Amino acid sequence: MDEIWLWVGFNLFVIALLALDLGVLHRGEKQITVRHALWLSLSYLMLAMIFAVGMFVFMGEAEGYQFLTGYLIEKSLSVDNIFVFVLIFSHFAVPPQYQYRVLFWGILGALVMRGTLILVGASVIEAFHWVIYIFGAFLIFTGVKMLVTVGQEPDVDNNRIVRFMRSRFRITQEYSGSRFFVMAEGVRYMTPLFLVLVLIELTDVVFSLDSIPAIFAITSDPFIVYTSNVFAMLGLRALYFALAGIIHRFHYLKYGLSLVLVVVGIKMILNAWFGTKVIPTEAALLITGVLIGGTILFSMWKTKHLAPAEASQMAGQWWIPGSPPKTDDVRSRKPEE
Repeated sequence: MDEIWLWVGFNLFVIALLALDLGVLHRGEKQITVRHALWLSLSYLMLAMIFAVGMFVFMGEAEGYQFLTGYLIEKSLSVDNIFVFVLIFSHFAVPPQYQYRVLFWGILGALVMRGTLILVGASVIEAFHWVIYIFGAFLIFTGVKMLVTVGQEPDVDNNRIVRFMRSRFRITQEYSGSRFFVMAEGVRYMTPLFLVLVLIELTDVVFSLDSIPAIFAITSDPFIVYTSNVFAMLGLRALYFALAGIIHRFHYLKYGLSLVLVVVGIKMILNAWFGTKVIPTEAALLITGVLIGGTILFSMWKTKHLAPAEASQMAGQWWIPGSPPKTDDVRSRKPEE
């Protein structure tokens, strides 16, 4: 019974935060400033750290370290989403004042879907222990794949999701304020803003297939998996607006994220195989911190003298689900073609 109230209380807290976020702090269509985004990011970080202290005090040292490690991994992997958000918003020329609304509803949907995937994943692992090896192998495969595809530029025009939506539904050519749907001559149309929302939502579903198994490598406790995911996702909107203008400075962080997936995949397999903590949670936390912190510092150093054209090209080198990599023919094609 206590565990049920723990889940209920945490979700009520999250709902209150979301209501405060959209209903009070971001009422209307004002553009989010970098300063505001930084303060909001810091606030969400402090909330996560307060929750971590509560985990240490009320649930135990092991659970506290598990939450901290899971939160750091999820927060780091969420930078994947920011790279994609920048590419999508830039490609579809989404006005800055509408971006926060898209991210709010996109991340709200992502929280629901991730919660469902976490509960399903926990049940599957409990019933079929050997699934841990599949998760671990998948993380290693994904990490290696990310390393190989780091320098690819996505062809968003030929994205399979976008092409499917445009061929199946009525979509207006222009934005209509912050609305997702409009009526014209008695017919309901989607706006490009809803198309962007769908693309962001499906992107998060695909990315969660990496991040959720990654935290299951740290703990099998669904509450810790869920709360670390939620805290990482809650601050994602603010983090986007804080970093969007300088995201190209973090180009080499992609390599660090790839290596984190490989490390946690190896940890998952080894610990399951030997039935003990061959790689303890504290070591995973340290390795993750070194990889993420190291690649951030290296990125800032390597990109400090980048020309604007080079910075723009590097910022556009990331993967969007459903988008094939651009070929030389696509890059050289004239706009009218």
